[in-house]
Amino acid sequence: EVQLVESGGGLVQPGESLRLSCTASGFDFGRYFMGWVRQVPGKGLEWVSITYPDGKTSKYTDSVKGRFTISRDNARNTLFLQMNSLKSEDAAMYYCSRFRGWEWSEGRDYWGPGTQVLVSS
Repeated sequence: EVQLVESGGGLVQPGESLRLSCTASGFDFGRYFMGWVRQVPGKGLEWVSITYPDGKTSKYTDSVKGRFTISRDNARNTLFLQMNSLKSEDAAMYYCSRFRGWEWSEGRDYWGPGTQVLVSS
């Protein structure tokens, strides 16, 4: 059974940092594109970042470029998202996701329950 479990969310002030983690199980983690998707209540999903199976290539949505860094540890089946210089507009539920491919349009086939990020002064 594929399982993705996120952690690391919380309440921070603007300009602060958070590091999200996602522990994966039930599949060969190192063979899949992995990434993060976020959602604000009442709004649609926003693709945040995706990384190649080997972690050497990644891409980001424009609004987080230069502030967020995705990484993975395939030996520990773990995906990370380092979020720096957080802004109020980054507040959302963040979902660790397994993607079908490199293109956002290929979609995701599994995701976790999410971890909440709140940014407020």
